[in-house]
Amino acid sequence: MQRLRRALEPVIRPLVHFYWRFSRAATLGARAIVIDGTGRIFLVKHSYVDGWHLPGGGVEIGETMLTALARELAEEGNIQLAGQPVLHGIFFNGRVSNRDHVALFIVRDFRQDMQPVPNREIVAHGFFAIDALPGDTGRATRARVAEVFGGAAVSELW
Repeated sequence: MQRLRRALEPVIRPLVHFYWRFSRAATLGARAIVIDGTGRIFLVKHSYVDGWHLPGGGVEIGETMLTALARELAEEGNIQLAGQPVLHGIFFNGRVSNRDHVALFIVRDFRQDMQPVPNREIVAHGFFAIDALPGDTGRATRARVAEVFGGAAVSELW
């Protein structure tokens, strides 16, 4: 099933964005670099796209970015915000569509009372040291880690 989702993703994504073109003027996502007490970051692996990525997802109609972020972190990692996230930046995600933007927050104050259980969307998850990220960590995730931890200039592109 996972292979089928990945195989269909290049077909489904443009269809979804075609629909969004008429239902929304632009799309907005909220993601986070969740940093634990030892400096590791939380990453997820989706069933429908290759590689490891920062947790997060789309902001729904009528939802604030922080509400969407809290919802996505709970869904993808059983992570509950315990303090105010800090906005790192807002990025244009032209790889998804020419109308997509991603707000990235830094989360240091959180609870994870129990480990998430892999499901149909999130097949793997974990905290990783920034110098030991999985080999198939996504390009945008690596770029954001370099900005936050390595002092790289902040790009406006996801």
